[in-house]
Amino acid sequence: MNARIGILTVSDRASRGEYEDRGGPAIQAYLEEVLASPFEERARIVSDDRETIAAALRELVDQEQCCLVITTGGTGPATRDVTPEATEEVCEKILPGFGELMRSVSLRAVPTAILSRQTAGIRGECLIVNLPGQPKAIGECLDAVFPAIPYCVDLIGGPYLETDESRLVAFRPAKAKRKA
Repeated sequence: MNARIGILTVSDRASRGEYEDRGGPAIQAYLEEVLASPFEERARIVSDDRETIAAALRELVDQEQCCLVITTGGTGPATRDVTPEATEEVCEKILPGFGELMRSVSLRAVPTAILSRQTAGIRGECLIVNLPGQPKAIGECLDAVFPAIPYCVDLIGGPYLETDESRLVAFRPAKAKRKA
């Protein structure tokens, strides 16, 4: 069975059809470039509403059985930016290192990266990662954290994700064994 990966775009304008979603397609293109394992995408676009975001995350994890959900948008300081809060609400464990690394990488490009509130967390056997909304920042952030994502998914009971090592090498300790 192919791994299921959720892509959740959080944007009032994109959810109303007033703005073209560029974040979700940027994540999909990244995954197609980096993953060697077959996967099925489950994409959603929702408004910047905490309960709506939380409900979409629950659906992608609990019903769609995604092993990884990547969100884009809603991580800034604006009043309607509530993706991290919705993520924290649905997760059993928060992994602050993801946000710390993404902000560190983004700070090399733009000083306003300190305003970003990306985070990551675990719900059941799924890793949820919050990314910024800009496609360029999405790629930079994923390049920074993706080497750790396949092993994290291993540790929480998800499928074995392989990367195209000519593009990105996933880190797994030598003692980590591939699932049969």
